[in-house]
Amino acid sequence: MNKRRWSALLLAGLLLIPLVGCGKKDDGSASSTPGSASGSIREPDVSAIAPVDPEPYSGPVNPLTGEPAGEGLAARRPFAVMMNNLRKALPQVGVSKADVIYEIVAEGGITRMMAVYQDLEGVGDLACIRSARDYYVSLAAGHDAIYIHAGGSPQAYQAFKDLETSNIDFVNGPYGKMCWRDPDRKKNAGLEHSLFTSSEKVLEQLPETFAREHSGGFEVGWTFDEQAPAGGQPAVKAAVPFSSYKTGYFTYDPQTGLYSIEQHIDKKDIPYVDGADGSAVTVKNVLVLFTDVSRVKGDDKGRMTVRTTGTGDGLLLRDGQVYEITWERSGEQACFAFLDSAGKPIPLAIGRSYINVVDSGAKVEWE
Repeated sequence: MNKRRWSALLLAGLLLIPLVGCGKKDDGSASSTPGSASGSIREPDVSAIAPVDPEPYSGPVNPLTGEPAGEGLAARRPFAVMMNNLRKALPQVGVSKADVIYEIVAEGGITRMMAVYQDLEGVGDLACIRSARDYYVSLAAGHDAIYIHAGGSPQAYQAFKDLETSNIDFVNGPYGKMCWRDPDRKKNAGLEHSLFTSSEKVLEQLPETFAREHSGGFEVGWTFDEQAPAGGQPAVKAAVPFSSYKTGYFTYDPQTGLYSIEQHIDKKDIPYVDGADGSAVTVKNVLVLFTDVSRVKGDDKGRMTVRTTGTGDGLLLRDGQVYEITWERSGEQACFAFLDSAGKPIPLAIGRSYINVVDSGAKVEWE
């Protein structure tokens, strides 16, 4: 029996026990006469103290996290921000407020992140901004997001044209007043690792030609549930290798229900924190999507090609458990779908997600 209901019934039972008067008994008093009005026992109003279960929330939610949100948030176009993940460029700034983080290898074994914000209001500074890759352009298009970057590969610029993706380019665009170079990072890390922007500048100076809301009928398609689905295996730690240069580590904290993140980059373990305030970046869901990753033929920079459409195997970590899943993506302008063994959408935990896209041969380990 629910503990709260048992307590209420016990209290009601105690109230039904006849009250015992204080002080000496007066045989001639009217209160001692059986059946007198003043001596009768009134039954307690149990309904006044019985617990009432709250109504389940049925209002608008953030489509990227499943969390309660203000009216109209789901109709807004999110922002996707390309962030550097080279060791000398850390820590990133503003990343702890991202609703979703995508991480994929770039070139030379290094990775970059694309942080997606359904609502950029109040996020603050964002850094450091780096160049685009075509597969990130595709993922941004799948969210119908406004993509923020600084330059890009030839394949990325072709993808912008093919997919007609709204993008803000701090290298080849008229957005010089929307960004700046941090002097300390410019001095200690180098010019290319010093580029900042902020949510205030982006929102204030966003061109009027950029639609602020989805054109209609757009849905991410992800499902969320506080209750973990059946069929998981215990897993409190996971290691996700991208290359010999980078491995990501995710550790579950049962007290908070969150996964903390650590990066092993260039032979050094580095906690994943937000440079804005030093806070740890934590998430409710960790996804690992296996796919085809290879070098672009003839590319002298060693850039990669990454398949993000079609289908593949994957893993979902939530609530200290790991689930084998399948991912699907119907096209360049669709979001990933995460499916269970029966081919039905598997619910994510309510909260932020971290999506690792790795080569099919990556040996992901958990314990």
